[in-house]
Amino acid sequence: MKTLEKYVAFDVEFNTVDEIEHLIQVSAVSFENGQEVAAFDSYVYSDVPVNSFVVGLTGITQEKVLTAPKASEVLSKLKSFVSDLPVIGYNAHKSDLPILLENGLDLTPLYALDVYETADSMRDNKLHGIKNFQLKSLAEFFGVAEKNAHNALADARMTARIYEAMKDTQDAEKLLAKQNEKSVTDDTKPFAGLAGLF
Repeated sequence: MKTLEKYVAFDVEFNTVDEIEHLIQVSAVSFENGQEVAAFDSYVYSDVPVNSFVVGLTGITQEKVLTAPKASEVLSKLKSFVSDLPVIGYNAHKSDLPILLENGLDLTPLYALDVYETADSMRDNKLHGIKNFQLKSLAEFFGVAEKNAHNALADARMTARIYEAMKDTQDAEKLLAKQNEKSVTDDTKPFAGLAGLF
């Protein structure tokens, strides 16, 4: 797994009407050395009625998007927030990156790691027994779940925290392997620890 010390995790929410996806919320968190150092969060203007399923899932109402800044303004601010930092997401190839691209922002060149794909590669050993690979399920598995899942800011935070938990797991495994390696070396020289005592 790629190790990033400075990066931005992002997420978007959208309203699908007549098979067209309308951006309604864009959020991101900047992490450095395992800690959140900044956050970006904005609703996005849309005059398309927000369907009841989306309202129920995200809590984003028509009023919130009608009074929000337009996509061009929001994405310009997101671009400044990201700058040239690596970007991570959760299954973002499927919808988040294409929706941003449709609205004029291409984060693909900065997209350094997909947390879903990383989790999927850990499916058989480190994540054995997890019920599914939804973002909230993974967040619960690692003990980093937010209460308001399906809010873009909460989901961006969970994406980053899952990634940090995965890095901790990887670091712990490396440390354990190093300790095991040392134990094997010590076992082959049973009196090594007594050196210098006589």
